[in-house]
Amino acid sequence: MDIDVLRQAPLFSALDDDSIESLVPSLAETRLRRGEVLFHEGDSGDKLYVVLEGKVKLGRTSADGRENLLAILGPGQMFGELSLFDPGPRSATVTAVTESTFASLSHEDLQLWIEGRPVVARGLLSQLAARLRKANDVVADLVFSDVPGRVAKALIDLADRFGRTADDGVHVHHDLTQEELAQLVGASRETVNKALADFTSRGWLRLEPRSVVIMDIERLSRRAR
Repeated sequence: MDIDVLRQAPLFSALDDDSIESLVPSLAETRLRRGEVLFHEGDSGDKLYVVLEGKVKLGRTSADGRENLLAILGPGQMFGELSLFDPGPRSATVTAVTESTFASLSHEDLQLWIEGRPVVARGLLSQLAARLRKANDVVADLVFSDVPGRVAKALIDLADRFGRTADDGVHVHHDLTQEELAQLVGASRETVNKALADFTSRGWLRLEPRSVVIMDIERLSRRAR
């Protein structure tokens, strides 16, 4: 198991190597192929997960069948931490966007391990605070920002986490379909495609299959505000 990736997660970031090594025997590893579901919204569960490899999407489905993506997560990011404090039904469906590997830790194992390690509790609180802040930002964006602004902000966020800088710009292999990108920003695919076409015509970016090359990140960042 890759300790360097585990250390990126808020739960483990402040721990020394000996502390993390002592936890590894309690971690289970799970692998999924692209499109496979780890768990569904409404399922019971008491495990926290850390992405070791690949990308996953967290989504919810409305009563009329519409889907909304809450987040795209990559290596070092955590999910499922709410079940450690409130072991109720899962609040989202988690699906592998690419071939993915996860480390999981059960509620019982975490409780045993966390005793005497207040830094772990602080890490969990930091993760929950970040999740709440993100939720507040999403609500504000839906109220105050137009669709092109939300698309620009989503692309900048994806670039920050998955981008690779090259001579021709920042290559962002997000691995999302156009429909998934639209679900991520809470808009129709047609409206999102129109925004992307406008950004392309302005020379800010270039579209590629399941990826984008941002050629003018400064102007795209300004549009995201």
